[in-house]
Amino acid sequence: MFMCCVGYTEQIKEPREFFTGRLGSIEYVVCRDENGTLFAFHNVCRHHASLIASGTGKTSCFVCPYHGWTYGLDGALVKATRITGIKNFKVNEMGLVPLKVGIWGPFVLINFDGGMMPQKGLDTNGVAHDWLGSTAEILSSNGIDASLVYLCRRVYTLECNWKVFCDNYLDGGYHVPYAHRGLASGLQLDSYSTEMYEKVSIQTCGGSTKAFEQEFDRLGSKALYAFVYPNFMINRYGPWMDTNLVLPLGPRKCQVIFDYFLDAYLKDDSAFIEKSLEDSEKVQDEDIILCKAVQQGLESPAYDVGRYSPTVEMAMHHFHCLLQENLSQSFRRSR
Repeated sequence: MFMCCVGYTEQIKEPREFFTGRLGSIEYVVCRDENGTLFAFHNVCRHHASLIASGTGKTSCFVCPYHGWTYGLDGALVKATRITGIKNFKVNEMGLVPLKVGIWGPFVLINFDGGMMPQKGLDTNGVAHDWLGSTAEILSSNGIDASLVYLCRRVYTLECNWKVFCDNYLDGGYHVPYAHRGLASGLQLDSYSTEMYEKVSIQTCGGSTKAFEQEFDRLGSKALYAFVYPNFMINRYGPWMDTNLVLPLGPRKCQVIFDYFLDAYLKDDSAFIEKSLEDSEKVQDEDIILCKAVQQGLESPAYDVGRYSPTVEMAMHHFHCLLQENLSQSFRRSR
């Protein structure tokens, strides 16, 4: 499986902090132990499959709410109730199932193929290469790093397949002048460009000079939109960065989690923050309407297949090629 961003270092700054999440059918928990060492595990008790943690918080251990089995923050089973008489029971083989975990910039990453990255491997070029390939340096040089201050989260539920939302993001700004008039006024759309890399595509666009005349300028002189296959977006513009994690909830529904970051010098400017978030939420509301309409159209018997615009929809085509390759591989393995 792919390395995916599942959270942020802000969520596990201190020893004994943890957060949980779900990707597809996989429930996971990420934590730091008493020494600050980072771990990730399948969030499933080894006894009767109950989830052992929920939400976020701080704890000294994970206690299963079902039968009281208890695990250390390193995943080891430290207490198992009423196990007398179980044949061949080995405590050291019944810990939480580990997941590979790493850090790049402000991002916490999990690779869901099992095992744990050594602590010395965190926040290294190896982690960056596994996740971002050759684009790690490009993104870090464009201000995507751990210096940003985490601000807030917004969660949206869309009535569309998760790939519809990704397609909307990847159309090279094609829909912006028609669907996002306010956003378009702050961008120089004739400067829009798209570059494809291994499993990342990067779209960039210059900011409009008109934006500097406005009291609130969230877009700045340049916007960068990076799509990290298969379901993560990183958007850097002006003093802002926001990220979008797209989670399937079924064939016709998905959840998109927006997390907002800001350059530190503006973290106390409440008026700027409030206005910027309002502008951002307006764009998201417009996209929600678009994506629902596309989902409805896809289910129409009148629609079979569309055509790519060769001058703008390159990143979308790149996404579809990667998806087709992975689906073909999965099909071949299942035969």
